[in-house]
Amino acid sequence: MTDKQYNEIPAVRRSALWEIRKSPMHYKYAVEHPEEPTEALRFGIAAHKYILEPDTFFDEFVTVPKIDRRTKAGKEEWAELLASGKEFVTESDMDTIRAMDAAIMAHPTANALLKTGRHEVAFQWLEGTTNEPCKCRADCLTEYKGNKYIVDYKTTTSCEDGAFERACRSYGYKLQAAMYTDGVFNQTFEEYGFAFVAQEKKPPYAVRVYFCDPGFIEEGLELFKSLIGTYHECRLS
Repeated sequence: MTDKQYNEIPAVRRSALWEIRKSPMHYKYAVEHPEEPTEALRFGIAAHKYILEPDTFFDEFVTVPKIDRRTKAGKEEWAELLASGKEFVTESDMDTIRAMDAAIMAHPTANALLKTGRHEVAFQWLEGTTNEPCKCRADCLTEYKGNKYIVDYKTTTSCEDGAFERACRSYGYKLQAAMYTDGVFNQTFEEYGFAFVAQEKKPPYAVRVYFCDPGFIEEGLELFKSLIGTYHECRLS
């Protein structure tokens, strides 16, 4: 399933549902007015693709060299790149992404979690209380030390103590862990744990792995039930 196909599935996704904690108005606006991807987001998408699915990376992305578009040759080269229909990645960003991938592979736990199993697996299900359609797309489904895990890869500004924990609160990662485990169980009837692999975007591209404990998931599940309940009431009214 491509990103476009996944985005077109008419179901509630975690990133949008996170907005309803502010107000239903914020949720509705976010869904109806999707933001254009920032440079940081474009970089994160490219890094995700290369680290999780390197074999098909260049099916969707093309490395863009320095082109002098003032010249005839430069204009022709630029036109060919546009005609490819692929996303652009600068040579500098590509060097960074390769260095980040090398740091992942040098970290035994992160390498075991991200470089095995199935990648970019989409799930659709009906939430048990409201019967609202939901969806998620897991970066990786794998086994580690005899246990099944949903693994999510996050780029971050810092892996120092407390930094990623603050990001969890700011961006709703607790909601994500709970929503994904609920969706995967609904479709597979198998219990999965949840782990985050966080990585800095600047040298030395430090990596840190976080295994979510049951309490973290349970708190996220309570939040999920609350937010999807608000969505359900608003949709009916």
